[in-house]
Amino acid sequence: MSSSSSAVRMTDGAIWKRILVFAIPIFWGNLFQQLYNTADSLIVGNVLGSDALAAVTSSSSLIYLLVGFFQGLFIGAGVIISRYYGAKNTSTLQKAIHTTAALGIICGVIMTVIGVCATPVILRLMGTPASVLPDSIIYLRIYFAGSMGFVLYNCFVGILQAVGDSKHPLIYLVISSVINIGLDLFFIGVLGLGVGWAAVATIIAQIVSALLCLRKLLRSPEEFRLVLRKIRIHGELLSKILKNGVPSGVQNSIISIANVFVQSNINAFGALAVAGCGAYSTIQGFAFLPVICFTMAMSTFVSQNLGAEEYGRVKKGTVFGLACCCIIAEVIGILTHIFGPWLMSWFSADPTVIQYGVEYCRCNGLFFFSLAFSHCMASIFRGAGKAIVPMFVMMAFWCGVRVSYIAITVRFIPDIHVVFWAYPLTWTLSSVFFLIYYIKVDWMRGSKLEHGKEAVAKQV
Repeated sequence: MSSSSSAVRMTDGAIWKRILVFAIPIFWGNLFQQLYNTADSLIVGNVLGSDALAAVTSSSSLIYLLVGFFQGLFIGAGVIISRYYGAKNTSTLQKAIHTTAALGIICGVIMTVIGVCATPVILRLMGTPASVLPDSIIYLRIYFAGSMGFVLYNCFVGILQAVGDSKHPLIYLVISSVINIGLDLFFIGVLGLGVGWAAVATIIAQIVSALLCLRKLLRSPEEFRLVLRKIRIHGELLSKILKNGVPSGVQNSIISIANVFVQSNINAFGALAVAGCGAYSTIQGFAFLPVICFTMAMSTFVSQNLGAEEYGRVKKGTVFGLACCCIIAEVIGILTHIFGPWLMSWFSADPTVIQYGVEYCRCNGLFFFSLAFSHCMASIFRGAGKAIVPMFVMMAFWCGVRVSYIAITVRFIPDIHVVFWAYPLTWTLSSVFFLIYYIKVDWMRGSKLEHGKEAVAKQV
């Protein structure tokens, strides 16, 4: 595949085709990542035992939180890049790309220094059991030592996806996943080394994926090619990138924190409840992937078309995206509702575990359309440069209302179903707010770039 054919300009052609061509590789990439993350834990748990698995998983919530933040940050940066790409303003597009790369390097350095130094303190604050603390410190410290890899990978993927290239990130993710699993099997399964080598395998794979993305950007068409000597901060563009990226990153992090609180309430109902709910969460993670990938495509579509000042196309695309997301999600929800007992039986033969998972599934499944609607709306507004809107909506409903509802209601009704219903309740409330905002507010106002088409005309 040639470099020039990898990027997809979403400002022309059939709307449905442009969105699907972009979204499908993202789906396969995320599916593969879910599978290899699962395989990673299986290798450590089965070869080194439950204590080693606990040492690895004890920091997983923190790692997910950090990865979520940087994914959000660079998706937000990609919105700015998409806008200039759609406007065909090569000069400012180049500045945005090189500012994003410089930001990625700075974030990687900060993460490495703080993470390596603060790992023991962080793990003790998280209440890591003393029996696994030494191995947990080794694992997380090595992971942080290689954090430049995962930060720059997310940075470069954000740039590639901003110009419509979702195929190469998929290829690089598959390669890095195979490397990670292969090194895990070699270091742990063959050589019998400790949990620290699981972290070494992970950071080697992440560095390889970052280098592959960098190689692609260095060889891309001149319009969006990365040139190492040009990497530096452009103040005005950094301000725009942070304005859009930080709220997206904070949004992801806050949702993770709120879900930790929900999990703590599920934990109070015992090990069988934890097992059943955890199994259902895994099922939901796989089932909802098509919708998540569709919503990611919507950010790039909206941003590129606003950059090109194709406002009518933006409206048509958002209606198409919202309809598809809700329909796909509800079909998935109905199927999980029907086949919940069978799906849960894959994870456990214990009827109590299966019952907890099925009841969790049946509280949530039929409301998947509202979850999809909220996710899609958040992506649309993020693509329009209004990242602050979904951030506050998620903070208010998915964090504030969800946590308050559980904290208050469980005291009076100590039933796990109260916790289950927190999700559809808050999904519905956020969807109603998003719908009102979408209809009542001119959310495309102010989307014109200072260096948009007018600047391009002047250059010509």
